[in-house]
Amino acid sequence: MLAATNKKRWSKLWKHRYLYLMVLPGMITILVFSYFPMYGITIAFKDYNASKGIMGSPWVGFKYFTTFFHDPMAFRVLKNTLLLGLYTLLWSFPAPIILALLFNELRNKHFKKFVQTVSYFPHFISVVIVAGMLKDFTARDGLFNQIITYFGGTPIMFLLEPGYFRTIFISSGIWQGVGFGTIIYLAALSGIDPTYYDVAEVDGASRWKKIVHITWPSIKPTTIILLIFALGGILGSDFQKIILLYSPETYSVADVIGSYVYRQGILGARYEYTTAIGLFMSVISFVILYISNWVSRKVSETSLF
Repeated sequence: MLAATNKKRWSKLWKHRYLYLMVLPGMITILVFSYFPMYGITIAFKDYNASKGIMGSPWVGFKYFTTFFHDPMAFRVLKNTLLLGLYTLLWSFPAPIILALLFNELRNKHFKKFVQTVSYFPHFISVVIVAGMLKDFTARDGLFNQIITYFGGTPIMFLLEPGYFRTIFISSGIWQGVGFGTIIYLAALSGIDPTYYDVAEVDGASRWKKIVHITWPSIKPTTIILLIFALGGILGSDFQKIILLYSPETYSVADVIGSYVYRQGILGARYEYTTAIGLFMSVISFVILYISNWVSRKVSETSLF
């Protein structure tokens, strides 16, 4: 019986061998770049010495986790990471949903395609270029200050003022990602049967009622899934753009886990310490993802697992 089962299994594998060969490069890439590097997590529990290697370095247990919690900067970077993640979720997550709903209401197909294409462009601009644009626009003689001085105001050094940093960071992220973020929602909207709208129109439903009773319920499951993902990544701020934009003057609001790890790990060569911080944040992110998925499954019966 077992031999027959194995023979059937190998026969099936051989039959679809070309499909498996197509999948093989992707699987190898994931293994090499996503799973094998997880071996390095053990550095978080060791007093790492490059000459001894990972396995030859002595174990120190939770020493570096304790060091982080006793670090005076720990509370600041944790608070900034959480606040920036919450503010980004609050403003950035609804933006593509609203834009997708607006696109769905456009009746001129040519204009709709043009606006969609234009809204996608910022997504393909490098974060380095976006940071450079922001620095130019917010400079003392930049576009924003030229507008301010034109109306009689005083120039503002936006990127040196802590009160403006989060607004600039979040708004630039919305501008760059809102168009591309509508793709998934538009795909969900394309699956709605047009006869639903026709029937609703015959019944005298307004555009708003069509959105509330037809459009929104159709994209609600997609929105919930993406919200779960967004909650799971709430602690993963775009630290690359933060590093390009922040300065010591704005550390009080802009210094997040990612930028702190960059300074301590890459610039300070404290690999064990930053690995411990990264592992801690990954565990917290997984817990948030698991809890949000559990709540979603109980409330809406839509979940990842």
